[in-house]
Amino acid sequence: MFTGIVTAVAPLLRVEALSQGSRLILRNPYGKLDLGESIALNGACMTVEGFSEGAAGEMSFFVSPESLRRTNLGFLTAGQKVNLERALPASGRLSGHIVQGHVDGLAKLVECRPEGQAWRLEFDLPQDLARYCVEKGSICLDGVSLTINQILPPGNRLWIQVIPHTWENTHFHERRVGDRLNLEVDILAKYVEGLCRPHLSQ
Repeated sequence: MFTGIVTAVAPLLRVEALSQGSRLILRNPYGKLDLGESIALNGACMTVEGFSEGAAGEMSFFVSPESLRRTNLGFLTAGQKVNLERALPASGRLSGHIVQGHVDGLAKLVECRPEGQAWRLEFDLPQDLARYCVEKGSICLDGVSLTINQILPPGNRLWIQVIPHTWENTHFHERRVGDRLNLEVDILAKYVEGLCRPHLSQ
C-alpha cells in the first residue's frame, strides 16, 4: 500500500523493449533496497528486480503487458522524470490517502495555469471512472495524492490545485497540456459500489 506522498523524483535512464513487456531502468535515489519490494512509479506499483547503490546507482523494473496497456509507463522515454514512492510500512504515517498502486486509467491534462503561488490543473477523466469522484474527495494522479476541488460539466472533468511544494518536488512542473497521467480513484468508493450493486436492482 502507498499513501500518495512522493518521496523522490528520478530520471528514467533507459528502456529495454522485451517480446512481452518492457524493462525500465531508473536512477536509484534510495541506496539500499530489498529485491522484490514495491515502489510506485508514477503511481503504478512495480517490483524491484535489481539495483545498485552509489552516486551512479540504478534500479530496474519489469513492466508487464497489462501495465503497459493500463498506465503511461509505456510512453516514457529516457531522460523523463518519474514520481517515486516506496511502500508504506505498517508503522508509517498515512499523510495522503489509501493508494494501492493499481492504476484504473489515464487522465488527460487539459489546462494548466498559475493561481497566485499555486497552480490550477484541469483533467478529463474516462467517463466510467468519473462516477467515483466527488468534490473535496481524494484522487491519485501519477502517484500524487490530491484533493478534487470541483467537478466540472459535463461531469468527467475536474480541477485540482497544486501547492508550491508539490509543484516543485514532483514532476508536475514538467507536465504539459495533452499529457496523460496515471489515475487511481478512491478504492473505498469502488468497494462501496461493489457491495451495493447486488441490491440496487431490488
